[in-house]
Amino acid sequence: MSEFQLYPEKPALVKPAEKSNWALTVFTIVLFIAVFLSFYRERADFVFSLVLVLLVHEFGHYFFMKRFQYENVKMLFIPMMGAFVQGSKDVFSQRESILVALSGPIPGVFLGAIGLILSVYFHWNWLVLLSFIFLFVNAVNLLPLDPLDGGQVLKVLLIKQQDWYGLIFSLFSSLVLIAIGFVLNDWLVIAFGFLMGFRVRAMQVHYKIRQSLEELDVNYHVTYDQLSNRDYHVIKETLIEFRPAAAQYAQHLTEENEQLMVRLVDELLIPPMKRDLGIWAKALVIIVWISGIVLPLYLLFTMDLNWYFAAL
Repeated sequence: MSEFQLYPEKPALVKPAEKSNWALTVFTIVLFIAVFLSFYRERADFVFSLVLVLLVHEFGHYFFMKRFQYENVKMLFIPMMGAFVQGSKDVFSQRESILVALSGPIPGVFLGAIGLILSVYFHWNWLVLLSFIFLFVNAVNLLPLDPLDGGQVLKVLLIKQQDWYGLIFSLFSSLVLIAIGFVLNDWLVIAFGFLMGFRVRAMQVHYKIRQSLEELDVNYHVTYDQLSNRDYHVIKETLIEFRPAAAQYAQHLTEENEQLMVRLVDELLIPPMKRDLGIWAKALVIIVWISGIVLPLYLLFTMDLNWYFAAL
């Protein structure tokens, strides 16, 4: 008996035909600037320097995503939070994922280092602030915390497809951010840490579902197109058991709800990761990664900036 006779053909996944929306990007940048200026009216130099740093950082991610043919790549700014570039791809590789993750912070650290050296040599006050922001924003992004770029590098190198470690790692990141927020008395960092806590809860549910799927011999390390009819229906029934939203969609199976169910199944799948980094390549990545964190600290402790602070 064929699989089709046992299990009906899975529904097609309808992907929205999205393209880079630069009008939306510009709108979010303007909104980002307006909100920041409402809090820092007398520090417009800081606000515009921060926007420039974030643009350079995100364009690094954007360039490599486009270079590696990611789909629906878009850049957005979030007031009082930061900026991000998102895109999708059916099959990832370690090499491409590492380059995408590091292409934002590493160029930023390099530019910040060059700027700080030049500003100290020529005593350019205006360049010191910009260099500080370049170094700080990008070095922080290299910390091994989820969802920072350093966290993405660590997951690609070590735990990309291990749900349990990913869950613990995200929980640790959430707690660290909350602690940092309390130390700095920064409610935005605290709020971001708690928001990550909700993400951890979602990851826990996914972890339990995938455990059940492994017991049922379901291969979820595939794209939706590669998913067999049998595995689709088993995943669907498991989702109905664990997710109230899935149960609601199943009770009222309209065309729209069916597509929502398909998306829940797709979200549960882990895209295949091509393991194309050897031991020496991984060692080089780690050296570059650590250097991006250590270099800003080295410069800040060794460069003579007394003239700058005296001028302030």
